[in-house]
Amino acid sequence: MAQKANLTPLRRQYLQIKRRYPDAILLFRLGDFYETFDEDAKIVSEVCNIVLTSRPVGKGQRVPLAGVPYHALETYLAKLIAAGYKVAICEQVSDKPIKGLMPREVVRVVTPGTVVEPGLLEEKRNNYLAAVVVEDKRAGIAYVDITTGEFAATQLEADEILEAVREELERLSPAEILFDQDTPPGLPELGRHLTPFEHWRFELGNARQALLEHFDVATLDGFGLEGKPLAVRAAGAIVQYLRETQKVALEQLRSLHTYSTSEFMTLDPATRRNLELAETIRGRARKGSLLWVLDDTKTAMGGRLLYRWINQPLIKVEEINRRLDAVEAFYDNTALRTQIRELLRKVSDLERLTGRVGQNIATPRDLVGIRRSLEAVSEIKALLETEAHPALQDLIERLDPLPEVASLIAQSITDDPPATPGSGGVIRPGFSEELDKILEASRNAKQWIAQLEARERRRTGIKNLKVGYNKVFGYYIEVTKANLKAVPSNYIRKQTLVNAERFITPELKEYEALVLNAQERISELETRLFREICRKVAAESSRLLATARALAELDVYASLAEVAVRNGYVRPVVDESDEIHIIEGRHPVVELMLDEPFVPNDAHLTEDERILIITGPNMSGKSVYIRQVALIVLMAQMGSFVPAQEARIGVVDRIFTRIGAQDELTAGQSTFMVEMVETANILHHATPRSLLILDEIGRGTSTYDGISIAWAVVEY
Repeated sequence: MAQKANLTPLRRQYLQIKRRYPDAILLFRLGDFYETFDEDAKIVSEVCNIVLTSRPVGKGQRVPLAGVPYHALETYLAKLIAAGYKVAICEQVSDKPIKGLMPREVVRVVTPGTVVEPGLLEEKRNNYLAAVVVEDKRAGIAYVDITTGEFAATQLEADEILEAVREELERLSPAEILFDQDTPPGLPELGRHLTPFEHWRFELGNARQALLEHFDVATLDGFGLEGKPLAVRAAGAIVQYLRETQKVALEQLRSLHTYSTSEFMTLDPATRRNLELAETIRGRARKGSLLWVLDDTKTAMGGRLLYRWINQPLIKVEEINRRLDAVEAFYDNTALRTQIRELLRKVSDLERLTGRVGQNIATPRDLVGIRRSLEAVSEIKALLETEAHPALQDLIERLDPLPEVASLIAQSITDDPPATPGSGGVIRPGFSEELDKILEASRNAKQWIAQLEARERRRTGIKNLKVGYNKVFGYYIEVTKANLKAVPSNYIRKQTLVNAERFITPELKEYEALVLNAQERISELETRLFREICRKVAAESSRLLATARALAELDVYASLAEVAVRNGYVRPVVDESDEIHIIEGRHPVVELMLDEPFVPNDAHLTEDERILIITGPNMSGKSVYIRQVALIVLMAQMGSFVPAQEARIGVVDRIFTRIGAQDELTAGQSTFMVEMVETANILHHATPRSLLILDEIGRGTSTYDGISIAWAVVEY
């Protein structure tokens, strides 16, 4: 007790806040630094490679201390999050001390799935926070990207439910997964940041209530959640987690989208890996993947949407052809495609900028980015309307230039503002008469002080007289000791130096007060005006996000058309038949990696000829050929043109691949065991509309046993 009584007030405040966040590293704002103490300081020192010192916290007591500059927060936050730590950011929330102590509170808790700092995010990838609930043969999955406002949930039902959950999480690739700490879902191999959350948060009643309160509705039926209790539990857990860790992120979640995995082609983790959709097997590099080939998007939003389309191909012919129609509109019109793509270069990440405004963390430059994006939208919409292509009509209607928002920002924010408000230069002259008057008074006072030195030299005859400023004494007049006899009687001594004396005058003090008072008022008023403008922009978040999503779609269509023209792709015919016909098909990735022309191949699968057995010597291209067929089918069903002279694709519901065993070998399974497990999985889940790609099945055992296995699979 004696030790506690001897603690400084600041130490007591720190401990009181830290007790509420025992599992997080607490970054405690002190002036221009975020300080960490005790064990937190040791962790920060080690992870961030900064000096560990100590600080007195009471009579005879010192604790470990490690601090980081506030302006470099993003850099150190990235290191801590990458190391798997949860970080609580504690800010000073008022300029007025209470009992001599500045009030402080945690404004947000940063975890891998709740990062909002641009420098910590990949531009063209979503940063998802997911929640999983598994019960018997059912599961609920919900996910959110708080930087874009995307919030969705689904309920799965399957005999092998963990496999179904694994497939969907592999598609989403969330940065963080919440689970019920009392009933873990049994998915340790996901290798992602797994966060246990209290059991009661996942209870149906609590989860439902959290969603009802957040969306301010009486029922969840309007979201398509009727009959989906596990989806409700997962989505409700996310809302409660964000409520606990993020003070304002919930403002971004305006709606909840429900979906069914049966609406899309199923791709298991092995297939995503083997087809190298987003990264290569060797080196996990982007170059050499299908995404690398197809991504020529001009906006971050378009890049994120293309990634989702590649990982979630469609199975409804009508929707596939709707996308192909839009791509064809740009494919056939070079001038329109070129102009639209040039205008898209002017578009910032409108989705994430809207999120930053809604979360009250936007900068003046973010608002300028929104304004310029909306100005580009106005040009894009006008251009599309002149062409009036039927396939683009829906997009045109969804593009909203929000002229009132663009006008508000143009009238209020300067073209090249500083990073933060409060020092002047953010609010455009003419927007606020009050601010203009204060700025004018400040300029006049500064000008008077700037001219003071020349005036006083003339008046006193002291040629080396100087006027200066420091934070301790404010403005002063400095005179060397050799000239002290010439000092006028109205000079008041302020400070004595070795070789000089510093003075003030009543008039100088008056102008100093004008300058300093003006600076304080400018800071307060400019910050208040900026926040008011942000609130007005945030009120239009729904419209801004709708426009951002329309822009993303437009960007993807134009990008796919550009890639198709450049690489000589054709529009596939996609139908409900049980046939695949590819004339002179090419592997989309390999053809770009070769130094010589790719030799095209045909592929024909019909109701009568459902199996192709490819034989030939090593290095003859067998593996490339079978992957090529799978990639062409996938590209067609995501809505892309394909590398072929002609292609007719009967929709497939799943693509399975059995290629290699490198990953599972490290888990202690033999090549043969891996082959058999994966083959059994394929045969168990394949339907008459599935496409199976089996490469050298049976190679993990003797020749004759391998032939027997391959034969049996073909017969089955």
